[in-house]
Amino acid sequence: MTIRRVHVTTTVTAKSRDRSWIKPLASAALLSAAALLTSAVTARSADEADVITSHGYSFYGDLDYPADFTHFDYVNPEAPKGGELAISFIGTLDSMNPYSGKGRAHAFSVYPYESLLADAAPADKYGQSYCLLCKSVEYPEDKSWVIFHMRPEAKFSDGTPVTAHDIAFSHNLLLDQGLKSYADAVRKRIPKVEVIDDHTIKFYFADGISRRSLIEQVGGVPAWSKKWFDETGQKLSENWIEGPPGSGPYIIDEIDLSRRLVLKRNPDYWGKDLPVNQGRHNFDTLRVEIFADDTAAFEAFKAGEYTFRAEGDSKKWASGYDFPKVDSGAVKLEELPNGAPPSPSGIIFNLASPDFQDRRVREALALTFNFEWSNESLLYGLFERRASFTQNSPLMATGVPEGAERAFLDSLGDLVPSEMLEEEVYVPATSEPSRLFDRRNARKAAALLEKAGYPVGSDGKRVTPEGAPFELDFLFSSSSSPTTRGVMENFVNNLESLGVAVNFEVVDTAQYTSRERARDYDLVVDSYTSFLGTGTGLAQRFGSEAAEYSLFNPAGLASPLIDSIIEESLRAETREEEVAIMTALDRALRHEFIMIPLWYNPDHWVAYYDQFEHPAEIPPYSLGYLDFWWYNEDKAKALRDAGALR
Repeated sequence: MTIRRVHVTTTVTAKSRDRSWIKPLASAALLSAAALLTSAVTARSADEADVITSHGYSFYGDLDYPADFTHFDYVNPEAPKGGELAISFIGTLDSMNPYSGKGRAHAFSVYPYESLLADAAPADKYGQSYCLLCKSVEYPEDKSWVIFHMRPEAKFSDGTPVTAHDIAFSHNLLLDQGLKSYADAVRKRIPKVEVIDDHTIKFYFADGISRRSLIEQVGGVPAWSKKWFDETGQKLSENWIEGPPGSGPYIIDEIDLSRRLVLKRNPDYWGKDLPVNQGRHNFDTLRVEIFADDTAAFEAFKAGEYTFRAEGDSKKWASGYDFPKVDSGAVKLEELPNGAPPSPSGIIFNLASPDFQDRRVREALALTFNFEWSNESLLYGLFERRASFTQNSPLMATGVPEGAERAFLDSLGDLVPSEMLEEEVYVPATSEPSRLFDRRNARKAAALLEKAGYPVGSDGKRVTPEGAPFELDFLFSSSSSPTTRGVMENFVNNLESLGVAVNFEVVDTAQYTSRERARDYDLVVDSYTSFLGTGTGLAQRFGSEAAEYSLFNPAGLASPLIDSIIEESLRAETREEEVAIMTALDRALRHEFIMIPLWYNPDHWVAYYDQFEHPAEIPPYSLGYLDFWWYNEDKAKALRDAGALR
């Protein structure tokens, strides 16, 4: 289960391998210019081990912000507090509990809850966490346990203190009533939690496993009030509308799951003066307006019913923002840099489907997707084709494996297919942009299907090796943009021209969510989470053990090769090792061919009423409009005086 920032799951146990393959990797320096900076930590001898005490945690010990830092570099510490930022949501909601695996909850439902380590910050550093509910963290060099010393001043919005008892309760609640993929993994890796006193908690980690990411995992557990659960009898496994009080800067003010959600600043927020919070949480209220479709949502934005829009539709971005408020300057358009790898989105194959057992079938279908035509004809040429799970990062595999990556792959022996070592990494085929149906790629696709035993029958339709009609169910959400729907409909047309029958099912968001969780599809448009390094959450997304039921593995990928690479990545002792192994993971995932890669936008497209301001430099890992942007009252008044906003 994804718990806020941290993914945790089981990894496949493997014996420690010979690490003689490891060599310095020049590209590792690109991960972080400050990767070798020493953290402000202290060490002392205890029980024959060095115990590290620090104001935060990084696996390699490279905390760039010292213990006495006053604010993160990218924020404006003088940002004024006030005003409202309003956004939209497309679809239906029926819950405020995102942890149950039931129903559909908005991201606002997690905003009231904090964790021991700060969740969304810093947005300019990868793999670094700083204390929030804790004031310090200590652990031995072997990371066999961790102790968090909590801030005694921390309290929930109802005024009750946040204690170690609440943290232990929350941890155990996720095990007893949370998602199975999460609970199974955590029980094996974290056998014991101990409350030492009201403000001190200790987690013990299992022997014989990699302890990579375990400190971040327990540090990311949301803090819930044990008192509230005891008094209400509420279960985490069931939906709820009004949840437990949180300790965060915002509390839920209004809930109408058919119309809107409103968060308001907690005037008594205990942590407003902490360095990790300076220049953040600047709006008095955050509001989300709920719409059935994006057409209605866009018209509402033009009317001023909400004030910020992160645009994802290329048609709208290219031609939809020509209304008077843009011309007058009341609505501001910006393209802001995005330094994070794009989400690995695509048309995902359900690998449990009998027709997708043969990789050649999946390759054939991919050849019929004409990105070049779609980009020019429907997407206004504004997107780029994604190939990698770590696109545009130092972890992106290129060409044939060389150097440290090749040595690592060689160490895995027969698990690695020879073609993965000898051939260039998979890159989507290019197509003719002037015509939707690229005949050259269609001939290649037809040949692959014939070899796989899917010939064309007398009626022009393909049949399976068993002689049954070759038919696919393509599940699609009605909340997707009309542009995306148009692209997918043209892809379906190409498949049918190849003789493949496709049932393109457009369903409402509630049905879509239910069927996707049940894996009731052959094809679905979805995405995985990109990665910039290793972590136990990789197995939850790509590993075999939870493949049948993990909500974060829509393809149901189960590969001994992928399992082994993930396990070895968790044993990496240097960033250079980690980069080599994670590059190999990108290469292997592309070889497994679990999806048809779609497109990505290297920038953030944003439209907003000109009453908001942001730092001059946006940090690489977050746009941060709900986090570190702020409200300008003078600009807002000018908009109201001009009639642009009510």
